[in-house]
Amino acid sequence: MTACRHSHPPFIILLTLALLLAVSPAQGASDTCPERPSEQLQHDLARLTARIQRWADAYYQHGTRLVEDGVYEAARRRQARWRQCLDIPAPAPHPHAPTGGKVRHPVVQTGLDKADSRQAVAAWLRARRDHKLWIQPKVDGVAVTLLYEQGRLTAAVSRGDGVHGQNWLPRARRITAIPERLPDAPPRVVLQGELYDKRPGHVQSRDGTDGARAAISGLMARDTLDAEAAKRIGLFVWDWPNGPADMAARLEQLSAWGFHDASRDTHRVRSLRDVIQQRQAWYRHPLPFASDGIVLRQGRRPAAATWQPEPPDWALAWKYPAQRTLADVERVTFSIGRTGRITPVVALAPVTLNDRTISRVSLGSLEHWQALDVHPGDQVQVSLAGLTIPHLDSVVLRSDPRPTVDVPDPEDYDAFSCLNPAPGCRRQFLARLEWLSSNEGLDIDGLGESRWRQLVKAGLVTSLLDWLDLRAPALKRLDGVGPARAANWMAAFDRARQADDAVWLRALGLPSITPVALEHEGHFAGLERLSSRRRSDWQRIDGVGKVGANALWRFFHDPGTRRLLDTLVERGILAR
Repeated sequence: MTACRHSHPPFIILLTLALLLAVSPAQGASDTCPERPSEQLQHDLARLTARIQRWADAYYQHGTRLVEDGVYEAARRRQARWRQCLDIPAPAPHPHAPTGGKVRHPVVQTGLDKADSRQAVAAWLRARRDHKLWIQPKVDGVAVTLLYEQGRLTAAVSRGDGVHGQNWLPRARRITAIPERLPDAPPRVVLQGELYDKRPGHVQSRDGTDGARAAISGLMARDTLDAEAAKRIGLFVWDWPNGPADMAARLEQLSAWGFHDASRDTHRVRSLRDVIQQRQAWYRHPLPFASDGIVLRQGRRPAAATWQPEPPDWALAWKYPAQRTLADVERVTFSIGRTGRITPVVALAPVTLNDRTISRVSLGSLEHWQALDVHPGDQVQVSLAGLTIPHLDSVVLRSDPRPTVDVPDPEDYDAFSCLNPAPGCRRQFLARLEWLSSNEGLDIDGLGESRWRQLVKAGLVTSLLDWLDLRAPALKRLDGVGPARAANWMAAFDRARQADDAVWLRALGLPSITPVALEHEGHFAGLERLSSRRRSDWQRIDGVGKVGANALWRFFHDPGTRRLLDTLVERGILAR
């Protein structure tokens, strides 16, 4: 487990303090230094620092948030790691960062340890089986300490370093969620909690944090807080350090004072199953605020006077999986499908999103890659679309100098190219073979991409129909192919020969069309009759437009596919 504060530092505080403190690498990030010359690393560090500075300038001087908190934090971790690699000290704080006005917390804010897995949570629970344990949402806002003396609010302190923070009392007095007085209160009440942006109906898995923390940071950074802005701010009280020893008693009194969030969203848990169920419920169902995980607490903990500004052993955070992060591009490759479509694929240094390790992202089309202009060495923002599909959102920082990328020429590929593994054609040819043996084609059991690749590499398959002539002795000479597998393949080849004519045409790349369109008087029309159809004849068939008619006509007249079709007719597989 690694240490963290009760919440990630709010954006404005993070910008103030992150420039002073070394930031530990993110879970899953490499602790090693990049394998490139120090001169290049210095150059890359300078460019990354300039980008972070631009983000800070926009935030402080114009109130504009140019990047999400998660990406900013990932960039800062990378910056800190590169500085360590180069033995460069941390820079001075941003010139527009808030300074001064520091006051002491009446009780220090301790921070939290962070669990990085279910196993870590389970171990923490087992070690505290004799305690009453409670769970709370980890509200995504900014931490605050409130002091009430004789029932009256006398201090409000930002988290700061846990011992000292900024004086927020003038702003706190304008926030309706913070009562000016507590009725029937003990002489001295210290409350610790999270100021949050009110977001009724917020679903974390759907909406993410979406700047929730930065919104409150910005409001609390203002010289004055107007009434309308103050109404946006809620308060979740996550602890009453000098309150009753029993959690239930603390919650009851907090509710009586009007701090209903705490009593509503603090629950007893007895097992890892309870924790997981509640974590999932808060992640996927509405809450009135953004949250970035859960917090587990012992009901009873040491006296507040003994607390230290460091993670205690009586509380633990378990964050939700990141929704966006920063990733390094290792290389860009291009897959070519059976129809000649070129799909760029970006290989990444592995990152973790939503408990998934992401190491490659498809960009969908050559045009999309050209618009993004992604090259090896770039630093990119990655997210999950629909919580499952990796998506490259943008290039955050471009490599300099720009490495060259070998890009296929789209003019070289279409639905009728690469009927053999000629130079530049291997990828499309393999895609054609994979389609031919799939259940959309001839359904040849046991032959997928890796086996076709093996056959092509061995020189046994150099066209789409060579496999028709394969025999068991040649197959058994391949690595990993024994008598049983060779016999299975030969049986599968025999079954494929018996496939319907329409299935054979589809396997060779016939554009999608209703099977009845290939018939004449209830039977397969035959190659000659189909080849004699004009474009206009094809277009008169329901569902076939002009583009489809052109593709169908070309299929039966293109020299490459025509040779394949004639071969099948000669072998008696396809009707003339």
